[in-house]
Amino acid sequence: MPRFSVIVPAYKVQAYLQESLDSVLTQSYPDLELIAVDDASPDACGSIIDEYAARDPRVTAVHLAHNLGLGPARNAGLARATGDYLIFLDGDDTLAPGALQALTDRLKATGSPDVLVYDYARAYWSGDVVRNRLSHRLSEEGPASFRLADRPALLAMLMVVWNKAYRREYVEREGLTFPPGLYEDTPWTYPALLAAESVAVLDRVCVHYRQRRTGSILTTRTARHLEIFDQYDRVFGYLAGRPELERWRSTLHRRMAEHFCAVHADPRRLPRDSQAEFFARASALLRRYRAPGGRSSLPLSLSRTDRVRHALMRLGARRCYRLLSVLRSAGLVLGGAASALGRGLRESWLRLHYRVQRLLPLRPELAVFSAYWHGGYACNPAAIEAKLRELAPRMRTAWICDPAHAATLPRETVALRPGSAAYWSALARAGYLVTNVNFDRALVKRHGQVLLQTQHGTPLKRVGLDLQDRPASTPTTDFAGLLRGADQWDYLLSGNRHSTLVWEKAVPSSYTTLEYGYPRNDVFHRATRTQVLELRERLGVPAGSTAILYAPTHRDYRRSRPDHLDFERLLRDLGPRYTLLVRTHLTYADADRSWEPHPRLVDVSSHPSVEELCLASDALVTDYSSLMFDYAALDRPIVIHADDWEAYEAARGTYFDLRSCPPGAIARTQDELVDIFTTGHWQGSRSAQLRSAFRARFCSYDDGHAAERVVRRVFLGQTAPTPPVTPLPDRTPAPSAPAPAPVPEPTLAHVWP
Repeated sequence: MPRFSVIVPAYKVQAYLQESLDSVLTQSYPDLELIAVDDASPDACGSIIDEYAARDPRVTAVHLAHNLGLGPARNAGLARATGDYLIFLDGDDTLAPGALQALTDRLKATGSPDVLVYDYARAYWSGDVVRNRLSHRLSEEGPASFRLADRPALLAMLMVVWNKAYRREYVEREGLTFPPGLYEDTPWTYPALLAAESVAVLDRVCVHYRQRRTGSILTTRTARHLEIFDQYDRVFGYLAGRPELERWRSTLHRRMAEHFCAVHADPRRLPRDSQAEFFARASALLRRYRAPGGRSSLPLSLSRTDRVRHALMRLGARRCYRLLSVLRSAGLVLGGAASALGRGLRESWLRLHYRVQRLLPLRPELAVFSAYWHGGYACNPAAIEAKLRELAPRMRTAWICDPAHAATLPRETVALRPGSAAYWSALARAGYLVTNVNFDRALVKRHGQVLLQTQHGTPLKRVGLDLQDRPASTPTTDFAGLLRGADQWDYLLSGNRHSTLVWEKAVPSSYTTLEYGYPRNDVFHRATRTQVLELRERLGVPAGSTAILYAPTHRDYRRSRPDHLDFERLLRDLGPRYTLLVRTHLTYADADRSWEPHPRLVDVSSHPSVEELCLASDALVTDYSSLMFDYAALDRPIVIHADDWEAYEAARGTYFDLRSCPPGAIARTQDELVDIFTTGHWQGSRSAQLRSAFRARFCSYDDGHAAERVVRRVFLGQTAPTPPVTPLPDRTPAPSAPAPAPVPEPTLAHVWP
C-alpha cells in the first residue's frame, strides 16, 4: 500500500500534462501511486498517459468512454486509489519539488490527521510565481492537529480540493464523492473540513496553480456558471443531514454570498443573457439557506458595503445592487484619485527637490550609511562608520533609518528619515554612500560620488542572477534593475575568495572587489574576557553555564517561522549546565513566539547586536545561516542542525553542499543534536579539525582590522591594504567564558560528514 495516491484528471491539457506528471514522479519521496484519468480528451492526453504508464509501474492509466467532467473523472481515480492519503492534482498544475516529503513529515508530526491543508502559489503564463496571499492562515504555531472549530479561518481560504491531503479511510467512511458540473470542489471541500475529527496545516508551497492565458473554465463566458447553485444545494443538503454541524450554517451562508457576488462581478464568466437568471437564483438560495440571527465563525468582519451587497442580492434587488456597484466603483476611483493626487504632488515636489540638489556641489566630507532596509546601526556599515570617525574625524556621517531605530545610532551620527527632503538632499550631495543592501532605486549616482556595497554575509544560498531559474525564491525578479543598481557600485566588500567568485558571477559589473574581511567581525578580536562576562551577565546567562546561541535562517518555501526544535525538551535533555539563546531570523520578527517560558531559555531575537550574542555564547547551533561564516572567526564550536537540507536546497539552491565541508558536527534530528552536546562532540577534536578547515577557507581576512583597511582604501585613498592581514596562526580571538572540561569523545559516525 503506497503512502500517497495522486489523482490527476486530464482533459484538453496536452501542453501541460507531461510537466504535471513529471512533477509527481520525480518527487524525492517515491512511495506513491499516480492515477491519471483521461476524461475522453480529444487531444493527446490519453496517449501521454499511456506512455507514462508503460514506463513507470507506479502509474495507472484510466480512460473514460465519454467526457464526464472534472468531478466524475476524479471519482474514477478515487475508485482505484489504495494509498494512505489522497492527493488531487489538476492536469495543468504541478507539485513543487520536495512536496511529498514535506507532506509525509508533517503527517507524521501531526498524528496522521484526517485532512492536511497546505499552501500553493499561482504560476502565471508570464512566468511570475506569486504565493497565496492568505498563506499566513497556515501558520504551524499552536496545536499540531485540531478541529475546524479551533481554526475557522481556514474556511476563508480558497475552497479547492488540490491544496489538501485526505486520509483515504476518512474519505471512505464519510462517503465523499465529487458531483458533476462546474464548481465541483465546493460540495467536497466543505464537508471534508467540517466533518474531520483532526485537521493539520503545512506552511509550505506544495502546488503551483497554473494561471493559463486562455482555456480556463473560470475565465470562459458560459451559462454553465449557473451550475454553482446545484453545488451549494448539495453543501446545505449535507449540512441538513448532520445536525451537529448546524452551527456552521451562518459561516457557509456568508461564504456562499461572497462566492455568488464574486462570480456575478466577473465579466469573464457570465454571458449577458444569463446575468438576470443568475441574480434571481442566487437570491433564492440566499433566502432559502439563511440562518436568522446566526453568527459567522470567520474571524474577519465584512465591510459595510459587502454586507449591503449581500443583503441586496438576498432580497433580489438587482437594480439597487447594480447601482451600488457603480457607486462603489466610482467612489473607489475618486477616493483613489484624491489620495493619488496628494501622494503625486508630494512625490513630484521631492523629485524636483532631488533634481535641484543634484545640481549643487558635492559634500566630500559627508558619508551616508544604511543597513538592512532602513534598519538600525548594525553590520558592516556600522563598523565602518565607527572606524571612519576614529581615523578621519573631519568627516561627517549620517544614517538612513526608520524613526523606530533612531535610538541605536551614536550621538555623532545624524539620523535621516527615509523619503524625507533631508534624505534626498543627503543622497544627492554626499561624497560617500555605504550600504549592505540597496539604496533607493531612484538614486542617480553623481560623478564624484563613491558607493560602497558591503553585503551582509557570505553566500551559501544562491543570489543575484543565479536565481533567474528560481523566481519564487528571489526577493525580486527585476534582474535588470538589480544590475542597474550594481552598475553604481564603486566597491564591493568581500569577506573571502568564495564570496568574491560568487558575487562577480551573480552580480557582474565594473566595481572593484575589496577582499578585506568583514568589518562587523573586527570586534571578535578586540573584546576581552571581562567584556564577554559582562555581556553574559547582561543577557542573563548564569555563571558557569554553557551558552548555546541558536540562530536559524529563514525558509524561502514558507512564510511563518518554522519550529525546528522543541526547546523545552532540548533543555531537559541537555541538563542544567546549558542555557539557550534563541535568535529568530529578522524575516519572522513580527511572528508570535510559540515556545513556553523557561529559566534557561533567553529570547534574544530583538537584541540589536548579533556580534555581542556571538561573543556571549560558547557555541553556535544554526542550519544554513551565513552567521556560521562569521562565528568561525571566533574559533568557537559550531554545530549544524540540518533537518531539511533537501527541501532548502530545492527551494533556493546552494553554492556547495554544506554537509561535505561543515564547520563542525552535523545533526539531522533533535536527538542527534542532544547526543552531540551530551557526549562532548561539539568541542571535541574532530569538531576542531572541521572548524579549522572551515575557518581557513572562509575567514582568511577576518583578523580584527577589516574596517581600518576599508576606511584607508575607500575614504583615505591608500591603495595598499593597510594594515596587512594577520596570518591565521597569529590571531587571538576573544576568549569565551570559562567552560566545563570537555567530555571524552566516543565514536558517533552519524554526526560527521
